[in-house]
Amino acid sequence: MIEALGLTKRFGTFEAVKNLTLSVPAGTIFGFLGPNGSGKSTTVKMMTGLLQPTAGDASVNGLSITGQPLEAKRIIGVLPEGNALFHSLSIWEHMMLCGSIYGIPKADAEARAQQLLELLDLWQHRETYADQTSFGMGKKCSLAMAVLHNPKVLFLDEPFEGIDPVSSRNIKDLLLLLVQRGVTIFLTSHILEIAQQIIENFAIIVDGQIACQQAMAETPNLEDLYFRYVERAPMGDLSWIG
Repeated sequence: MIEALGLTKRFGTFEAVKNLTLSVPAGTIFGFLGPNGSGKSTTVKMMTGLLQPTAGDASVNGLSITGQPLEAKRIIGVLPEGNALFHSLSIWEHMMLCGSIYGIPKADAEARAQQLLELLDLWQHRETYADQTSFGMGKKCSLAMAVLHNPKVLFLDEPFEGIDPVSSRNIKDLLLLLVQRGVTIFLTSHILEIAQQIIENFAIIVDGQIACQQAMAETPNLEDLYFRYVERAPMGDLSWIG
């Protein structure tokens, strides 16, 4: 359902993503893991048409992101890095704008939006403007927008970042329901405990390259595996503390 072939992105002389190739089967949750600055968000942006690759291509359901961008974008939902909301619009206005963009009849968009906002504990905040929301509320609004048009593929950049435990549980349940209905989910996350609970396959990216790719069923402890590939900074001498 999702394929990347030789994806590369350079910013001047800096190569953020280096010849990245992977394949994600339909109806699964794929985890894309790695430290800050490893190339996760850059990869997601290239795979969703938000950033033009320097080389290579990605496709969803056989549609090239670079060659058939409009057709591909119709079947994907995206939770981007930083939420990307309009400060002068309320949560409800964001939902209605999203429904209009995807051509969803108004009554259907309103019904779907109410269900999603209730699930994500945003219904009572639906008239709140984006610049008055917390980071977590903005994240949940962006997630609701990504799901509203019933996409075949979801790209979620850090969906659990800044989310309270109750909403986190509801988001996990929502993602598992979507997969049961045939949706394919590609997500990045720094929260390894949650990732291990829901992802079926994953890749670890370090310095713009995939260092490891395997099934979660073959991974007894994701954290231990992660730190085989991701170097930790030494503690050093902190004798001055205390």
